Amino acid sequence: MFTLCIYPCLSISLCFSLSHKDLNFLLKTHFGFSVFCLSLPSITLMASIIESGWLYLITHFSDFQLASMGSFLLHESVFFLSGLPFIYLERAGLLSKYKIQTKNNTPTAQEKCITRLLLYHFSVNLPLMIVSYPVFRCMGMRSSLPLPSWYFQDFVFYWGHRVLHTKWLYKHVHSVHHEYATPFGLTSEYAHPAEILFLGFATIVGPAITGPHLITLWLWMVLRVLETVEAHCGYHFPWSLSNFLPLYGGADFHDYHHRLLYTKSGNYSSTFVYMDWIFGTDKGYRKLKALKHNGVGVEDDSKQT
Repeated sequence: MFTLCIYPCLSISLCFSLSHKDLNFLLKTHFGFSVFCLSLPSITLMASIIESGWLYLITHFSDFQLASMGSFLLHESVFFLSGLPFIYLERAGLLSKYKIQTKNNTPTAQEKCITRLLLYHFSVNLPLMIVSYPVFRCMGMRSSLPLPSWYFQDFVFYWGHRVLHTKWLYKHVHSVHHEYATPFGLTSEYAHPAEILFLGFATIVGPAITGPHLITLWLWMVLRVLETVEAHCGYHFPWSLSNFLPLYGGADFHDYHHRLLYTKSGNYSSTFVYMDWIFGTDKGYRKLKALKHNGVGVEDDSKQT
């Protein structure tokens, strides 16, 4: 499901930056029939619809309103619409054969998570988006740049996350996020306010450096929200992206991080896991996977709450 989100975003970037003549040439000479499996008229129609919608927004709302309130509303919509279904799956016991852990969260624990999220989103996330607007304006938002580098975000997140697992920071900051040893989609943003600020920085630092158009920033934010909700969803489906991309972490990779003691967890990466592989912080996880693959019964050093 997440895979489907990537290709429309790439096609949108192309549509905004290329003329019809250039796009036709690109399709014929470089990408051929395999690009998005869409014809030129279909891509042109998509671009026209998006441009019309964007024109409506910029004529009815100011740049500040779109960058602050628009970004906030988009984030909340994508986050809760993608995360709430996993609460329903857990409560109803649906697709339980794909659930990574057998333990379920109580309704009280789930409601606590939602209440805390709403409080922090309005008191931390929204002010952060408002404060970030002048920064992005100074760094020159424009429409011709492509999506920002995901790998840069991975680098910043890995080291920031690893530092959060040092004794003092874990005790006073990061332990809030680890209250849920059995994560579900919405726990992806359940964190201490200081950590929320760090996560916001790690997410927008790439786009800030490239100075993108606002719609590029929105596309990037949607992808990041979907990725982090999927990583915390607690389910490993046959269609999970990690089954097809060897370097992609996904829910199984991050679930291991949550259910072990913070000193043993490893698996600090966000999207792609190459940083853990380089620095050897995924050895426990790879050893566990190898034992399970060989049919050896293993019980994790779980930290249940």
